[in-house]
Amino acid sequence: MIAIAFPSPPPTTAELETLRQEVRAFLAAELAHLPPRERVRSWMGFDASFSRKLGQRGWIGMTWPKRYGGHERSALERYVVLEELLAAGAPVSAHWIADRQSGPLLLKYGTEEQRCEILPRITAGECFFCIGMSEPDAGSDLASVRTRATPVEGGYVVNGTKVWTTNAHLCHYMVLFCRTGVQEDRHAGFSQFLVDMKTPGITVRPIADLSGEHHFNEVVFQDVFLPRSALLGKEGDGWKQLMEELAFERSGPERFLSSFVAMVEAVRALRDAPSDAAQAAIGRMTAQLVVLRRLSRSVAGMLQRQEKPDLQASLVKDLGGVFEQEVADIIRSLVAVEPSLGAKDELSATLARLVMLAPSFSLRGGAREILRGIIARGLGLR
Repeated sequence: MIAIAFPSPPPTTAELETLRQEVRAFLAAELAHLPPRERVRSWMGFDASFSRKLGQRGWIGMTWPKRYGGHERSALERYVVLEELLAAGAPVSAHWIADRQSGPLLLKYGTEEQRCEILPRITAGECFFCIGMSEPDAGSDLASVRTRATPVEGGYVVNGTKVWTTNAHLCHYMVLFCRTGVQEDRHAGFSQFLVDMKTPGITVRPIADLSGEHHFNEVVFQDVFLPRSALLGKEGDGWKQLMEELAFERSGPERFLSSFVAMVEAVRALRDAPSDAAQAAIGRMTAQLVVLRRLSRSVAGMLQRQEKPDLQASLVKDLGGVFEQEVADIIRSLVAVEPSLGAKDELSATLARLVMLAPSFSLRGGAREILRGIIARGLGLR
């Protein structure tokens, strides 16, 4: 038998539960005006003013050093805040990427000047990041990207295109993953750069999703000059750094809580007279949710111990994506409503938005096929 080891998740404490209740009270007041059909957007909801309020409460950059605007709290305290934000469907998209992965990347590989200038703005909820990874001809196969940064006097010139770049039209910075060297093997010759989105030569073009909304973008680099100080870490170390970054992206509670608001609405609709089939289905979904949460909290503990949970994070992301996509179909089989964005019925409108969001759950953070390849390689199967 082949197994993937997940350490026991850290136990909860009275301090963590106190924090949880504090966050719940804050969200109950702040989101009282927001109906479920809006909250089901979960971490795709963009609201800069809400991010600033979280920053004022000290709930962004929670684990970072105080000298950079952080609060030096534990990864588990941060996890509690994330869980409550997602379960409530809070509009956290503005600061999400910066808090989750770009900030930690700068902490480890950025210059002191970059850390002092940018990190306090992130923790204040006033500086937003996007990710320049996927490309039109590469998708989730990041080893196939073609965007190149060519060394020139004083820095680099970048040419290429990135795609599915969430919130690029609203963000201040991008962490760009591109080629800088000869491709010795599939995972060599890459580097990462900190890119100011106001840099001349960058064009951002909207990509509408199934609902006609604008979250995604195509970002074109045409002879974009980046100073040498924009390089993050060492030239050629981009793949190693990228894998560290993706461990943060793939293991959090957003990988299984994106459908949670719709689950709550379904339970509310069924609670007065649930059929045996409905009770069984809700029970199965709840059990899956509990298991995924345990796995995800285990990875949070590994990250706090500065371990490298690449394999475990990929598994959480894959299992979570499957679960989140199944929720929409399960609810439709249990409740006699047709999904409709314009419906007066809140469950119908909430379900409609979830149905349109669900296809992206197995793409964002790495396509399902890519993740399963990582898992197979980690188990020695390929």
